[in-house]
Amino acid sequence: MLSEKEPNATEVSNKYHKYYKGKFAIQSKVPVREEKADYDFSIWYTPGVAEPCKQIDKDKQNVYEYTNKGNMVAVVSDGTRILGLGSLGPEAAMPVMEGKSLLFKYLGNIDAVPVCIDTKDEDEIVDFVEKLQPTFGGINLEDIEKPKCFKVLEKLRESLDIPVWHDDQQGTALVSLAGLFGGLKFVGKKPEEIKLVIGGAGAAGINNAKYAITGGVKPENVKIVDSKGIISTSRDDIEEGTYKHEWAKRTNPENIEGDMKDALNGADACISATVPGPGIITKEMVSGMADDSILFAEANPVPEILPEDAKEAGVRIVGTGRSDYPNQVNNSLGFPAVFRGALEVHATGITDEMCGTAAYAIAERAEEIGLREDFVIPSMNDKEMYVKEALAVAKKAMEQGIARKKVGEKELEERIRTKLDSAKNATQLLMQEGIIPDFPSD
Repeated sequence: MLSEKEPNATEVSNKYHKYYKGKFAIQSKVPVREEKADYDFSIWYTPGVAEPCKQIDKDKQNVYEYTNKGNMVAVVSDGTRILGLGSLGPEAAMPVMEGKSLLFKYLGNIDAVPVCIDTKDEDEIVDFVEKLQPTFGGINLEDIEKPKCFKVLEKLRESLDIPVWHDDQQGTALVSLAGLFGGLKFVGKKPEEIKLVIGGAGAAGINNAKYAITGGVKPENVKIVDSKGIISTSRDDIEEGTYKHEWAKRTNPENIEGDMKDALNGADACISATVPGPGIITKEMVSGMADDSILFAEANPVPEILPEDAKEAGVRIVGTGRSDYPNQVNNSLGFPAVFRGALEVHATGITDEMCGTAAYAIAERAEEIGLREDFVIPSMNDKEMYVKEALAVAKKAMEQGIARKKVGEKELEERIRTKLDSAKNATQLLMQEGIIPDFPSD
């Protein structure tokens, strides 16, 4: 067993990954009795399997009733933007995608499959994912470089009738919005009153801006800062017709110029998802923020500014993407529950309204527990948050008319709660029986 004081996760990660040969496996879910295996196999395979095939042939939607499609998600990546590491290729992306699959299962009881593909071409990625639709009930896009990631998501949302989601866009944004809601509630400010700075103009940054505006922040009170400064249509490097140009028009109609320090002067909040620090954001930059300011420095593995430095410079509430600091703004608070809710009602997509509903549910759960300076967003071990969030997403899908299946609220909550409990209980049982071996000793 691990000692009471756990070893540094980064230092032991290579050892543990090599020992377990990854994190992903397939586990059967139907009974196979040792003494009657031949009979049981005749049910699950030939000749019995022909009967459900015939039912699906009559109506393709029956695939949700006779197979695991409705609980399967493909985690798709081309390995061009692996978290904090850049473009390392599809093989090097596998540990991340397996980790994502683990979180899908443990936190949402969703059978997620890593699919790392050997192409960087936008159209080839879209074509490949479209061909996966008969098998999977949902698609989670992951670690795909900009601007390709925007176009891939847009095309797939239009062409597929299953939930499609890019976690670096929607996942980061909805969890950031939830944290912002919690922080503003604690300090007594309203979204429509604040000035907000967005660090980064990539997938995460643009969607952080988009969701904040959806959540009530006025577009003209948002400033997006990339590596060259505040984005503006007056900049020579921002061409008309690009996504940066469109967002510069929307958020910076006065063409204000400047760097991160200028943008942060008088700002009530900042959500940054740029490159690992520290030193990307400095004490000097944040010292000019408004009273009771909020800063989420989300770069991994090291935030743009260390929380202790931000605090010393006067920031009231600080969050990062790390578990060893308070207020962890982690995508894992979003995607397991969003997909759980969408899959429960066989939704044909994941809308921005569903994501906004998820953000409100997360923030409401934090308020239920009790907001503090070091707690404006729940942690990953809060099952009630996932239940509340998944339920809200499923209800919103039904309200919007994109749910193939209608389920009453009480039944829906019971099903979600049972499934979330089942996933964790199964893992603990497999550990107790030694089927999942303990961590290796030194």
